[in-house]
Amino acid sequence: MFEGIEFINKQMFWLLLCIPLAILWYVLKYKQQTAAFKISSIKGFKAGNSWLPKLKHLMFVFRLLALVLIITALARPQTVDVSTKTKTTRGIDIVMAIDVSASMLAKDLKPNRLEALKNVAAEFIKGRPNDRIGLVEYAGESYTKTPITSDKSIVLRSLREIKYNNIIEGGTAIGMGLATSVNRIKDSKAKSKVIILLTDGVNNSGFIDPNTASELAVEYGIKTYTIGLGTNGMALSPIGLNRDGSFVYRRVKVEIDEELLKEIAEVTGGQYFRATDNKKLKEIYKEIDKLEKTDVEEFKFYNYEEKFRPLVLLAGLFLMLELLLRFTVFRSFI
Repeated sequence: MFEGIEFINKQMFWLLLCIPLAILWYVLKYKQQTAAFKISSIKGFKAGNSWLPKLKHLMFVFRLLALVLIITALARPQTVDVSTKTKTTRGIDIVMAIDVSASMLAKDLKPNRLEALKNVAAEFIKGRPNDRIGLVEYAGESYTKTPITSDKSIVLRSLREIKYNNIIEGGTAIGMGLATSVNRIKDSKAKSKVIILLTDGVNNSGFIDPNTASELAVEYGIKTYTIGLGTNGMALSPIGLNRDGSFVYRRVKVEIDEELLKEIAEVTGGQYFRATDNKKLKEIYKEIDKLEKTDVEEFKFYNYEEKFRPLVLLAGLFLMLELLLRFTVFRSFI
């Protein structure tokens, strides 16, 4: 009955302690008003079957009910309807530039660098519901996999489809990957424009110098976070193909141009990270997630509806019934 109802003045319920006292007072007073008449025999009297004297107590019941209702009304019952509206005031546009060269199949991260990245990046994307995200692939050249969009299902599907293929020219064109990312996001009107550039090698291909691409990012106010992916030392990496088309793996030295990645991050106002294993890669994306927060405003609207009025009306009805019975049906008994 009272589901969803709040009582503002709960202390008023202490007045209900008056109810047992009122009942006790009524019982004692009723006994005092009842006279005893002693006779030796009642054989000469005819027993009456009138039900009116028995219903006289109904007036007291009405009065008690009215009192309980008035006390409940004083406790001020009300319902509260809360509606919430979330408004993203200023969003962030993010382009993730992913190295898809053959070295990304190295197995120092499990099951390999590329799959480990895709798993962590998917969680990152799911955790950015208010932002637009796009994907860029690069190896010896670069191209846009997905333009920036707010539809996360499209981005996640495109991310799952990313894999090494020999269609893209071999090598690692960091400058090309960064320049393509800048081109995808430069005209954005978002509060913040961010590129997350990941590579596991050195810039050895492409016709755009990474420093030139960095200058473009600075010109358009684009912050770049760079991630060097790969363990320190040696890693089991593909070095060629078998006759059946499968890769030949050998342990080779991991080479990442950390100085270049640090310079790109510093010039554009971002940060450089080194991911040497799966755990460190997850921590890096969590750190970037903390650094780039979207401003979200939450508005709550409260609609209060008072519920004491029906209680007061019902209490008045019981009092009117008591008075009506007192001055009509039970008038001769009082």
